[in-house]
Amino acid sequence: MIMRFRVVILLAVVSLLGAAPQDALGQVTPAAGYVPPDDTPSIRVGATIFADYTITTEPKINDADGNRVTPNSFNIARSYLNLTGQISHVVAFRVTPDITRETGAGSSLNGSYTFRLKYAYAQFNLDDWIARGSFARFGMQQTPWIDFIDSVYRYRFQGPTMEDREGILSSSDVGATFRYPFAGNYGDVHGGIYNGDNYNRAEPNDQKALMVRATVRPLPMHPILRGLRVTGFYDHDFYVKDAERRRGIVGATYEHPYFNTGVNYLSTGDQTRTVLPKLDGHGYSVWATPKTPAGYGWEGLLRFDHLVQEQATSTIEGERDRTIAGIAYWFPRQGSVSAAVLLDFERVNNRGYTPVRPNERRWAIHTLINF
Repeated sequence: MIMRFRVVILLAVVSLLGAAPQDALGQVTPAAGYVPPDDTPSIRVGATIFADYTITTEPKINDADGNRVTPNSFNIARSYLNLTGQISHVVAFRVTPDITRETGAGSSLNGSYTFRLKYAYAQFNLDDWIARGSFARFGMQQTPWIDFIDSVYRYRFQGPTMEDREGILSSSDVGATFRYPFAGNYGDVHGGIYNGDNYNRAEPNDQKALMVRATVRPLPMHPILRGLRVTGFYDHDFYVKDAERRRGIVGATYEHPYFNTGVNYLSTGDQTRTVLPKLDGHGYSVWATPKTPAGYGWEGLLRFDHLVQEQATSTIEGERDRTIAGIAYWFPRQGSVSAAVLLDFERVNNRGYTPVRPNERRWAIHTLINF
C-alpha cells in the first residue's frame, strides 16, 4: 500500500514538472514600461457650431416693397455632429453630418437647413508597420491642404481660407489617401486620389484628382524656429478628358506662443471643356493672429487675400481683394472643448469681373463651439 502511494505521488510530481515548461513557454512577459495598445471598441460624440449675427452695409438691397434696406440677420453658418471611434487600435472611423442652409434656386427646400454628409471614412492606423502617425483613409474625408491650413489658422468659423472661400478647393472629397510623418517631427506627406468634384457632388465621369501636400519643419528642436513650417500642395485633375483643372500652392506658417501667422501663393488653371479656352488665376493670402501665451483670452485677427482670375468673356482680368480685421476672446479650454467669440469687419473690393460683382462691407459677431 505504501509502495503504491509513493508511485502515485511520483507520477503526480512528474506530471506537474512536465507541464511546467509548457506553461512557462505559453506566457510572454511584457518588457519593462511596455503598454499594450488599446483594442477596446469605442465611439465618441461631439459637435461643432458656427453661429453669427451679420450686418451687411454694402451692397444694400430693396425689400419686397422697394424700400432700400441694410441686410442683417442671425445665422447658423455651419453645424456638425461628429461621430468618431475605433474598432481596434488599427481601425478607426469618422462620420460627420453637415447641417447647412439650402440655397439652390428652384429647390423646394430653398432657405431651409438641410442634413448631408461632410465626412464618412474608415482610417487604418499604420503605426505598427510604418511610422507613428501614419495612416490610410478610404471614404469621404478631408482634403490635404484645407485640413492642414485650418489647423493653424483656427478662424474657419469667421469664414474659410481663400482657396475654399473662392470655390477653388473644397475641404472634403471622396477618395483614398495615405499620410506619412517624417521622423524627428520634420513634417509629413499627405496625398491620394479623390473624385475631384467635392463632397457635395457626385462623380460625373471617369476623371480623378491627384492631391498631394508635403510639409517640412526645418528646425523642429530650435527654441524659436520650431514653429516654422514650409508647405507645398498640388492638385491635378480634369473636368473632362484633356480639359485640365490644376491648383498649386506654396506657403509658410509660423506658430509662436504670442502669435500664429501664415502666407501662401496660389496658382490655378481651369478649362471646363476642350472647346473652351483655359483660364488661369493666381493670388496670395497673408494673415496673423496675435494672442496671449496662455492659449486663451484676447486674440486679434488680421487677414488680406488678393486674387486675380482670367475672364471667359473679357480680356480684362477680374481682381478681388478681401480684408478682414477682428478681435476675439477664446474661453479657457475644458478638456477638448473650445469656445470663442469674434467681432470682425470684412471688406471685399471687386474689379474687372464679368458680370460685374459689387463690393462688399459687413460687420459681424461670430461664435464657435467645438467639443
